[in-house]
Amino acid sequence: MKSKEIYIVAGGPLEDLPRNLLEEKDVRWIGVDRGVYTLLQNDILPEHGFGDFDSVTSSERAWMESYNLPFTVYPSEKDHTDLEIALDWAINENPEAITMFGVTGGRLDHSWMNVQMLIKGVKSNVSLALEDRLNRLEMKKPGSFVVKKDTRFPYMSFLAFTPEVKGLTLNGFRYPLGNQTISWGSSLCISNELVEEKGSYSFTEGILLVVRSSDAEQQL
Repeated sequence: MKSKEIYIVAGGPLEDLPRNLLEEKDVRWIGVDRGVYTLLQNDILPEHGFGDFDSVTSSERAWMESYNLPFTVYPSEKDHTDLEIALDWAINENPEAITMFGVTGGRLDHSWMNVQMLIKGVKSNVSLALEDRLNRLEMKKPGSFVVKKDTRFPYMSFLAFTPEVKGLTLNGFRYPLGNQTISWGSSLCISNELVEEKGSYSFTEGILLVVRSSDAEQQL
C-alpha cells in the first residue's frame, strides 16, 4: 500500500519556494539540511531530517535538535549529496508521489544535479517532481500522458534528456507536433501552451524532461 505524498524541502533560497507551500497539511514532510530549519520556523514538524547541517549556525542546530526529531547526520565529505540520500530514503517509503522543493536557485552545478535526480523516479516508477516558484519539472519514459491547464504554470516545454526522444506528438497545444524526433540542443519544443483545458503528449523512445513554467511577472 502506498503512503501519502512526500514533500522534501531542502535549503534553497526561501524566495524560490512556491507561494503557500508551507500551508499544505496532508503530506509527509522531510527536511534536508537547512530545510529542516525552514520547516520548523513555519511550525511544521518534519518526520525526518537529513544532512551534514553545515548551512545552519550552531545555535540554529541546537534549536532544531531541541525538537528531538529523528535525524540522519552525515559528514560534509561524502560520496552523495544530502538531497540524494533523503530522496533514496523517500523512494523506499513507497509514497503516492514525491516533490522536491528548495533545490534550485543557488549554485548551477547543484541545481543541474538535482534536475538529473528526477531519473530516479523513472527508474523506480515513482511520480517524482521538482518545483520552485516559477517551475515544475518532471521526467517521463515513453508513453501517453494527459495534461490540464495550470494557471500557475501556463507554459510547457519538452526537452530531450537522452540524446534523442522519438515519436513526440503534442495535441491540444498552440503548437501541435506529430511524430517528431527531438535531440540535445534543439529548441523546437520550448515555451508551448495548451489551447484547451486538456491536452496530451506521447512519445515512443527516450527519456523526456517536461517543464511547466511561468514568467516572474505572472507570479506578482
